Amino acid sequence: MNELIFTNSQRAEVLTQALPYIRQYSGKIVVVKYGGNAMINEELKQQVMEDIVLLWLVGVKVVLVHGGGPEINRLMERLGKEPVFVDGLRVTDQETMDIVQMVLSGKINKTLVNLLEMQGGRAMGISGIDGGLIKATLKDPRLGYVGRITGVDIRPVMDMLEKGYIPVISTLGCDEQGKAYNINGDTAAAFIAGALGAERLIMMTDIAGILRDQHDPSTLIPKLNVNQARELYASGVISGGMIPKVDCCIEALNRGVESVIIMDGRVPHSILMEILTDEGAGTRLRQDGHGICGLRPGEVLPPLRPGGKMPGHCRPDRGQAQL
Repeated sequence: MNELIFTNSQRAEVLTQALPYIRQYSGKIVVVKYGGNAMINEELKQQVMEDIVLLWLVGVKVVLVHGGGPEINRLMERLGKEPVFVDGLRVTDQETMDIVQMVLSGKINKTLVNLLEMQGGRAMGISGIDGGLIKATLKDPRLGYVGRITGVDIRPVMDMLEKGYIPVISTLGCDEQGKAYNINGDTAAAFIAGALGAERLIMMTDIAGILRDQHDPSTLIPKLNVNQARELYASGVISGGMIPKVDCCIEALNRGVESVIIMDGRVPHSILMEILTDEGAGTRLRQDGHGICGLRPGEVLPPLRPGGKMPGHCRPDRGQAQL
């Protein structure tokens, strides 16, 4: 395989082209939901960590949210326990919950923190239980300890960002009695990104994005608004496992995230391609020209009526978003 050889002037041109995007995103929050093959393949894993550290070095406030389903399955099998799923969600009894906590908040979280540190970043691991970050309640008795998010206290994450760390978050939550729950990673990322008022949420998957024909990557739909996405639900273009993922994207947009990207994490350096190039990567979803506050660009939020409430992401204090 022939390697591309760049001259110094070509390298300089690449950096110059990235400059407007660095300006745009420097100081902004970007949430990355990390999963899929990019989490299993060691070479891809290194490239994802490189991308995140590079963005951090140019001033982007990156928050990494991760799951770990395949790793959980492997440990369960080693322990002689068969994974069980209902409607795509893991049935989580107490023994399984113990395994989930060990894998997510132990092995995977600390491995990712170490990899980011080895690339020159400053990272700190946290679970959704720590600092009351994710409050949850029982989602469905059939699923056991699987949680539905009821509140997000984003202050622990903001504290880490303000001190210059890359937060690495495992998707666990707990209720008011301290009972721990397994939280769907995409859902957790959507709620966290919304509470942070993130500029962008990146959903890493094992497909190129939303395709008109699931068997033809050339039919990638590069941009969608929410109404168009709903039309694709109705027509069957968005179907199967893509439905809950797009649901989470819309949830994030409704909570104030500027845009959400579904992209192929198997493509080397896809995060940098999305953030720092004209081409981007995957499918970008946005609201329909109106944010959750109902404001067009340039409009000012009107004063509240007595006793009125402002949407969570419009409030100047985003410390705690109760849902």
